[in-house]
Amino acid sequence: MRHIAIIGSGPAGYYTAEAAQKQWGDDVLVDIFDRLPVPFGLIRTGVAPDHQSIKGVSKRYEAVALSENVRFLGNVTVGQDVSIAELEAMYDAVVLATGAPHDKKLGLEGEDLAGVHGSAAFVGWYNGHPQFATLDPDVTGTQAVVIGNGNVALDVARILAKTRAEFAGSDIVAHALDVLEGSRIEQITILGRRGPHQIAMTTKELGELAHLSRACPRVDPADLPDEGEDALLEPGQRKAVTHLRSFAAIPESHRADKPIEIEFDFFAAPKRIIGDGSKVTGVEVERTRLDGGRAVGTGETYVIPASLVIACIGYQTSPIPGVPFEEGAGRFANVDGRILPGLYCVGWARRGPSGTIGTNRPDGFSVVERIVEDFESGAGQGGKPGRSAFDALAEQRQLKIVRYRDWQKIDEAEVARAREDAPREKFVHVDHMIEAAGKH
Repeated sequence: MRHIAIIGSGPAGYYTAEAAQKQWGDDVLVDIFDRLPVPFGLIRTGVAPDHQSIKGVSKRYEAVALSENVRFLGNVTVGQDVSIAELEAMYDAVVLATGAPHDKKLGLEGEDLAGVHGSAAFVGWYNGHPQFATLDPDVTGTQAVVIGNGNVALDVARILAKTRAEFAGSDIVAHALDVLEGSRIEQITILGRRGPHQIAMTTKELGELAHLSRACPRVDPADLPDEGEDALLEPGQRKAVTHLRSFAAIPESHRADKPIEIEFDFFAAPKRIIGDGSKVTGVEVERTRLDGGRAVGTGETYVIPASLVIACIGYQTSPIPGVPFEEGAGRFANVDGRILPGLYCVGWARRGPSGTIGTNRPDGFSVVERIVEDFESGAGQGGKPGRSAFDALAEQRQLKIVRYRDWQKIDEAEVARAREDAPREKFVHVDHMIEAAGKH
């Protein structure tokens, strides 16, 4: 019997468990740990609340989660409740699927001013992550700046622009909905260091901006390359740029009916965040040009007024004591998912924050291949106690472990307390989750 511990219950974790089942069948026992009492990681707290169809992928993981040989062990913080070294002593393989839950820093003067937030914090706030439930962003000013040219930047801009009615059918949490309903934001500027041909935005997310009831996107036609150059792009990118061209062609008469403008400011690199001593008041930006695909500064600077700044420039993994870490890349040091024989990483913890949810499936199967190689080479020949050893440790330390059946009680309670037009109302405090699970 093989005993596998997976740290993290997001897509990468569950795809790895699925791969282990396919590899060893009934001859493997998989324990999936998560520091929260609820599973699914970024499916729950990262995917935009108005993208319910994407969140539906969690149903796929339920089949794995309810298998006899897979356990969910929520409310267990690795590094605090149990160490990596202890898990390595108990399990034949330990796989880190912890994602990349922390924001990359801008590295700019003024980024610690009030009103400046990273996207992990802001997205976590409106998605009900317990760590960020008290963020309370100030939306009483009229101008917001979103730094970044990826889908997260689009999510943030769209969420800031939507009316309460437009959130019908979403699972945005009540505290965020109430704050956003009182928003006075009229201008949302999306800053990108490079141009339209270098965006990391997808067609669907861009297209949604054209259908907002009170907001209209704007692109400066002068920022767009010659249309003939679009032919050099891959098809998905070409469709995305087509949306930008359509935004540039929106007549002013149409904009007059929309009180909120979402402006794409391309070739614009933030240089510093400006404040009045404690709170953000603007972003100093340097105009850039492309040099071999790289954005280089031109020396021309200007200031965009801002009462709210959201930096959507990427994420990084949390270091774990005793595990080799690549600071620059924001991920665990690994070769094809192997950190050391017996210790592995998968998903964003392995490759950094890139790819889609589906990218994690081949990643999970790949890391199981590494585990098989190490077993065959003599590393991890079985015989470790696995579950029985962890259960004894958990009892000794009096851990309040939330199992998958307990999560289903939390799930039922969230669905039961939903607003009339919402699929659920998430608990945003761990204590409330524990209570709903019957573990208090």
